[in-house]
Amino acid sequence: MPTISMFYGIIIRMYYFDNQQHNLPHIHVHFQGDEAIIEIPTGQILQGKLPKPKQKLVDAWIEIHKD
Repeated sequence: MPTISMFYGIIIRMYYFDNQQHNLPHIHVHFQGDEAIIEIPTGQILQGKLPKPKQKLVDAWIEIHKD
């Protein structure tokens, strides 16, 4: 599972062939014991949870990397 970014203890991973469970483009975000699957275009959490401050950092990361 390739890690595409790490910052402030947050690890963002993207799986190449992970479209059977979630048909939308998404990333897997890990922070300490929490994990979330987040849709790329909107930043909506599809599954899991993150602490609110870390969620805001991930939202900003998605916005910066949308292109």
